Amino acid sequence: MRAATGGAGGTDLGVSRWIVLAIPVDGVSETDRDARTLKEFDGSAEEAEAALLEAASTYEHSLWKVTRREIFQCSSRSYFLRLRGRLATYGSMLQLAERVRDTAEPKSATG
Repeated sequence: MRAATGGAGGTDLGVSRWIVLAIPVDGVSETDRDARTLKEFDGSAEEAEAALLEAASTYEHSLWKVTRREIFQCSSRSYFLRLRGRLATYGSMLQLAERVRDTAEPKSATG
C-alpha cells in the first residue's frame, strides 16, 4: 500500500485526486441522504484539507438563508456541519476522500 502523502498514479510530487463529499445525516428524510460531491480536484494533502474547510464554510445544503453555521472538526479530513435556518436545522458530514485506485487506462495519443 502506498504512503498516505504520496500521490495516486505513481508520481512523487505529492499530488493526488481528491473529492469533497457532503453526506446529510440530520434534518433530512431517508430518501435525501445521498452523498453529494461538492468538489473534485488535483492537489496536495494540504490543499485538499484547505478545500474541505472552505466547503464547510460555504456549503448551504438546501437552505435559502443560513442563520447559524457550526463546524465541528472530527479529523483533518472530516467535519460535522450544523446549519440552522429560520425554520430548519440540517446536519451533514463533510469528508475528504483521496483517490487510491483508478482502473481507467490512459488514452493513447493516436486514438
